[in-house]
Amino acid sequence: MLQPGGPKSGSTSYSPTWYKMRGLQQGDRLPRSTAEWLQKVHPDDRAKVVHAMERQEAGDPAYAVFDYREQHKDGHWVWIECRGAAIEWDASGKATRVVGTDTDVTARKASEEAASRMARRLEMALDISGVGVFEADFTTGQSEWDERMFSIYGLDGSGSIEIGGLWESLVHPEDLPRVVQKVADHACSTDKFSDEYRVVLGEGQERIIRSHSKRFVDQDGHTKLVGANWDITDDVLLRRELEDATRLAVARSAALEAARKEIEHSALHDYLTELPNRRYLDRTLRDRTERSQGGASRLAILHLDLDRFKHINDTLGHATGDALLKHVARVLLSCTRADDFVARVGGDEFVILHSLEEASRPVSALAQDLIATLSKPVTLGGHLCRTGASIGIACQEDEDTDATKLLLNADIALYRAKKGGRNRFEFFSSKSYEELVSKKRLADEVLAALEQRSFVPFYQLQFEATSLDIVGVETLARLRTPDGRLHSPDVFLPVANELGVVADIDAMILQTALEDFRHWRQAGLGIPKLSVNVSYERLYDPALTMKLRALDIEPGILSFELLESIFLDRCHEQILERLAELREIGIALEIDDFGTGHASIISLLKVCPRALKVDRELVAGAYGSREQQALLRSIVEIGRSLGIRVVAEGVETEDDIALLRDLGCDSLQGYALAKPMPALELSAYIQRQPWRSEVALSRRAAGKTS
Repeated sequence: MLQPGGPKSGSTSYSPTWYKMRGLQQGDRLPRSTAEWLQKVHPDDRAKVVHAMERQEAGDPAYAVFDYREQHKDGHWVWIECRGAAIEWDASGKATRVVGTDTDVTARKASEEAASRMARRLEMALDISGVGVFEADFTTGQSEWDERMFSIYGLDGSGSIEIGGLWESLVHPEDLPRVVQKVADHACSTDKFSDEYRVVLGEGQERIIRSHSKRFVDQDGHTKLVGANWDITDDVLLRRELEDATRLAVARSAALEAARKEIEHSALHDYLTELPNRRYLDRTLRDRTERSQGGASRLAILHLDLDRFKHINDTLGHATGDALLKHVARVLLSCTRADDFVARVGGDEFVILHSLEEASRPVSALAQDLIATLSKPVTLGGHLCRTGASIGIACQEDEDTDATKLLLNADIALYRAKKGGRNRFEFFSSKSYEELVSKKRLADEVLAALEQRSFVPFYQLQFEATSLDIVGVETLARLRTPDGRLHSPDVFLPVANELGVVADIDAMILQTALEDFRHWRQAGLGIPKLSVNVSYERLYDPALTMKLRALDIEPGILSFELLESIFLDRCHEQILERLAELREIGIALEIDDFGTGHASIISLLKVCPRALKVDRELVAGAYGSREQQALLRSIVEIGRSLGIRVVAEGVETEDDIALLRDLGCDSLQGYALAKPMPALELSAYIQRQPWRSEVALSRRAAGKTS
């Protein structure tokens, strides 16, 4: 049996050509089985060959011809086209004889692959370039378009269209006669020709098409026109723009120069006041400090900030605020010399560079003149406006003072002027710089303490005035620094206020104090209540009540101390609602530093405090002052009439204890009885009860003297 492509079983015979196409000689060893022969077949073709051979034996005409790759004796692959068929079968229908031919089609395959590559490259080139191809048959009246042609003309579809129909309807009516005539002009010519025309696509969109075409006659005698189209709209528009730009270049030269100067001016000047801006200032400051190093006069910087500008801007509107800034710019220019440099560097901030010449007036006189002039009322937009100015002044001490440092020094001096009460000027000094550095260091310590929970509570006991029994403890915040120092609130609280973290400190101290209080309860120390300071900002927290409920605070053990000077007579309705919520969950309220503010009886009734804490300034010196004693007695009477306990702070001596007891104070707090101390020291102090022995000794000493 002859099996196409190789022996399978029985006898086989091969022609000389069969051997030659494989590089074999008659007599060369041939594979002894189909499996061995299949090792000569390309791995990618083996499965296909096995299947095709099986189908040939089955007489399937679809597999009468198939091709595959077989390894040449030299090692390269030969493409073979195998034609075969079964011609004899046994009784069971199994093929017993197969005949066939093998043809070396390697060259044909190479040609097909080359043609395929060429077609692929052409297709990619057309796709990349966006060129569409058409072929119009004037004999049949049909035109074949590829997909890109349909895409160029904004159409969905493929295939052929009728000549004289769709394409002609898309060409712009003004261009169509010319384009059609050009095609007609080349009816008898095989020369290629080109054209450009407009087409009108869907929704009236207009595009510009470039076309290259050529006539020919095919083998059937049909006259045809083959061509390529592509959309050159963007190229044409760009070309037109370039041509317009070229024509206008000379005419616009002067305008461009003016525009350049305008841009440069805008980049260096404030749009509102027309004064130089920060960028211009930096450049000028650098130049002038460099000139001063060459022996020129020293330089002074005046950094000016308007007072009450934000209030005017917010209440009278931005138009009035802008008018005020323009007015300030005119004042600064009128008060300074021609060689002074005036710049606006921020919203309401201005900087003046002033040369310190020996014959000129002192820079302090300039600052006073500016403040006096700017303080005068001015009518703007129908509104009478009053403003002022704070000025920081830094003078170049020597030639080595650089521009950046000089400007920074003026800024530091301005900060001191504003802090000192505004509408004034301050000179920079090393002391002010050290204060700023110290404040920066303290601010860093405050923020670090919040992260590391380094704010710790100290506790000062409160005593019943008559029995000196403990009736409570006040919580006082302390900031513990990494080196072990302790800062009291009068040190860190101003900085914490500026940083906006007072409420966070309150929350941290409260949580720790509640934990300590529970430990005291477990130890049986007998402290009935705990008082903690609360900031005005924290009471604005809408989630405060919810957060306090989460702490599971036993009703009646906690009081919040409110500063009289902050809370009373200016309590917002929202704050009063928050205070009512605190009372509902069992947190009492106490007014701290009472007597230093101007609280009314009505405001006391609104807050409903449990206690008034008399400020230490009223207690100090009261023993020898009838006026202060009378004032203290009045406070006690107010408290009793309203059912409010009176706590005296700042009790420093035994005389204070006796006096305040006689005046009717309910509770006492001060160094004469107990100093503020950490939680670990409180237990031992209470167990010793030293305040009782000290008071007793003092009384005995007083009796012997009398």
